[in-house]
Amino acid sequence: MKVEIDNEIIEKIKERIKDMDEFDSVEGYVDYILKQIVGRLEEENKIKVDKEEYSKEDEKKVKERLKSLGYLD
Repeated sequence: MKVEIDNEIIEKIKERIKDMDEFDSVEGYVDYILKQIVGRLEEENKIKVDKEEYSKEDEKKVKERLKSLGYLD
């Protein structure tokens, strides 16, 4: 797959990686950054999914319990 990247961005990336031993090409750096971003997005999505595992009934029970303990009015 080919992705077009604006020349200005390519030049910024080249400048950024010129003193880095880990990256010998713009492609390698872009690949690394995209993997990092996708990993974070997947982790955020996992957190969102975990939050949605409680039903409305569960939420109601928790609110009732917090109210009985004096944490909610």
